[in-house]
Amino acid sequence: MPRLRNGVWRWLDTQRWRQRIRQWRYGPIDGHAPVGKRGEQAAAQWLRRKGLRVLAESESDRGGEIDLIAVDVKARLIIFAEVKTLATRLPGHPADRVDEEKQTRITRAAMRYLKRQRLLGMRCRFDVLAVWWPDPTPLPDRIEHYEAAFEATGVDSFFS
Repeated sequence: MPRLRNGVWRWLDTQRWRQRIRQWRYGPIDGHAPVGKRGEQAAAQWLRRKGLRVLAESESDRGGEIDLIAVDVKARLIIFAEVKTLATRLPGHPADRVDEEKQTRITRAAMRYLKRQRLLGMRCRFDVLAVWWPDPTPLPDRIEHYEAAFEATGVDSFFS
């Protein structure tokens, strides 16, 4: 319930506190960052709200780049997430941009990450998060999370 100061309700103070608590709990979103980076930050918040623990953001090496690496502690599962942000209201789906070549690069980068961290025996999953974020808005319009969006592809594909 907002406080009463000088006879005027201060709803704005309540909203600011809610925003501060949300940032403290789930991580901040930099309003001055490019749209793609803001989309990754919003996707990281989304994963944290679902109970996942985000280990790395924008993990890259010569094998490629992975937007988010998260872990589901209950399921003992590593999640490699690709985030695609659409900054316009034109028709089209951000997840359509994750083609087979992109999937191969993500798979290669995931394999290199698992080798580097000595986690080759862990189960993993590849997710895609689609973020719609029209440029002047402070928060995204919507986020869609596609769990197990694709299997490991390419020469470095995983064996079961």
